[in-house]
Amino acid sequence: MYERKIKPNLNCGLDLMGEVLYGKWKIRLLWFIHEGFQRPSELQRKIPGASRRVLNMQLNELEQHELVVKKIYPVVPPKVEYSLTALGESLIPLLFQLGQWADEHDDQLRRVIASTWEEQHPVTPKTS
Repeated sequence: MYERKIKPNLNCGLDLMGEVLYGKWKIRLLWFIHEGFQRPSELQRKIPGASRRVLNMQLNELEQHELVVKKIYPVVPPKVEYSLTALGESLIPLLFQLGQWADEHDDQLRRVIASTWEEQHPVTPKTS
């Protein structure tokens, strides 16, 4: 597991936000849990590009940061569900606004993201 070498800055709101939201799938996990997808298998289906291991790690971090709560039902096979805490719910309007901002600037964002991807992943012709 990754071990931090630099102590997080706890004196800046942007850094605090980065600490709890940094992670490839965390924003999507929060959004999908808000939409009612609470079981790990449901979340996996909503984010097919993510491995179960990575999703579990990010869900654990969201739980540690008190944005989600995990409920384990005493049944066989085990049943697990996630729900947002009040702190997690308070993020939803902000995530919605970020999504609206991206929608308003989607042409430019798509262009620069595609350009960066192509620069970092040039197509090389195959030689026979």
